Amino acid sequence: MREPVRPSRTDPLVTAASESIGGPSGERSAGHPWWTPVRVVLAVAALAFVVGMVQKTPCVRDDWSGEKLRYGAMCYSDVPYLYSGRGFAAGYPPYTDNGNRYPAMEYPVLIGYFAYGASWVTQTLSGSPDLEQRRLVDSDRIYGEPGVAAESGRYFVVTAILLAPFALLSAWFLTGVHRRRPWDAMLFAASPALALAGLINWDLIAIAAVTGALWAWSRGRPVLSGVLIGLGTATKLYPLFLLGALLVVCLRRGRLPAFYTAAGAAIAAWLAVNLPAMLGDFGQWKVFWTFNDQRGPDLGSLWLVWQQGGHTVTPGLVNAVSLAFFGAVCLGVLVLGLRARRTPRIPQLALLVVTGFLLVNKVYSPQYVLWLLPLVALARPRWRDVLIWTAGEVFYFGAVWLYLGGWTQSASSGQPDRFYWFAILVRVAVEVYIAVVVVRDILQPWHDPVRADGLTDDPAEPTAVA
Repeated sequence: MREPVRPSRTDPLVTAASESIGGPSGERSAGHPWWTPVRVVLAVAALAFVVGMVQKTPCVRDDWSGEKLRYGAMCYSDVPYLYSGRGFAAGYPPYTDNGNRYPAMEYPVLIGYFAYGASWVTQTLSGSPDLEQRRLVDSDRIYGEPGVAAESGRYFVVTAILLAPFALLSAWFLTGVHRRRPWDAMLFAASPALALAGLINWDLIAIAAVTGALWAWSRGRPVLSGVLIGLGTATKLYPLFLLGALLVVCLRRGRLPAFYTAAGAAIAAWLAVNLPAMLGDFGQWKVFWTFNDQRGPDLGSLWLVWQQGGHTVTPGLVNAVSLAFFGAVCLGVLVLGLRARRTPRIPQLALLVVTGFLLVNKVYSPQYVLWLLPLVALARPRWRDVLIWTAGEVFYFGAVWLYLGGWTQSASSGQPDRFYWFAILVRVAVEVYIAVVVVRDILQPWHDPVRADGLTDDPAEPTAVA
């Protein structure tokens, strides 16, 4: 294998920045024998994750009890609140009957199982409290029970420790998607988005599945790729969209059997982890689907701006228009992929599909930036463009907490929060920007940093996929 591509010699921004430490890596530079690119990336990812834990310190010290603090310090996380709010503090497993004492878990099954497992570890570390006694208490009073507040904070720490391997695994997978470009993973590992959003929810599990699926496909292992897509879809819905990118590439390259293999493995893996919950209590299991179908416009959505502007927005209208728009995006990506002069790269197509989904989704939770992060790193591995996109996402990250805390609008004004509207539009603008650049790279592949000769397809694609 040829030597890895060195960003200090290929990326203009990195080249300019390297002048402060002696200039770009030389022709005969071998680097440190132990600090390989993969190890450097993993070290940086670990540091970013630790920074993310430290960033949550104000909320941890306050036992997650102060509403103004969690927004003012921007340290909010769903994790500790769902510990008491979904029955984990009382020992109820997800997707089972709890006597209507607690709301059903509104997340896909792998998050539910992971969250329950973390609660078991937390309670073991807390001296195994009397769960039978707690089950006599309703959800609105459980947080006040002895030990629950402290356990909520401990539960967050346990969850963070259990999620750390998924962050590192994602970085490791990214270093191997393209054998000659391990440094592209640094765009993920060193991203402020990873530090700020990595512990808001359980999305890092899905991120590891997506990056793992891309890694497996690049190694010519469609079964493993499909299994990881299925497991990712059982964690968050969006990994399913990766199949669309695989379909386009397989159509171009005459490899439909490989796509069928991956799709079949994805379905089998998804069913394997979903069937126990479906058979146990189908009503509890389907809450994820009914909740998302019936919810209205929420944080970060263009629909929220439209609604707060005085327009009537119903869940049915949002569902219909969003589905039509997303379908049009998928069709556009299909046409683009089939008609481009060279076969597009899978991360490029996946980025366009996921971006199309997020642009018109009912909600853009702050952690959804993680969905795009690894795809952006692979689809457009140029620091300038990634930093432009990241700046817009970080700006939105700050604005959403100011909005929720009421700092950007007077409570008595009765007027919509136009600063928050502006933040939403900024986020949308940077997403459209990165998508437009990727479309340009597909149509004019000599602009693509990964295949600047304009003649190759995806260098990360195996020559044969069995």
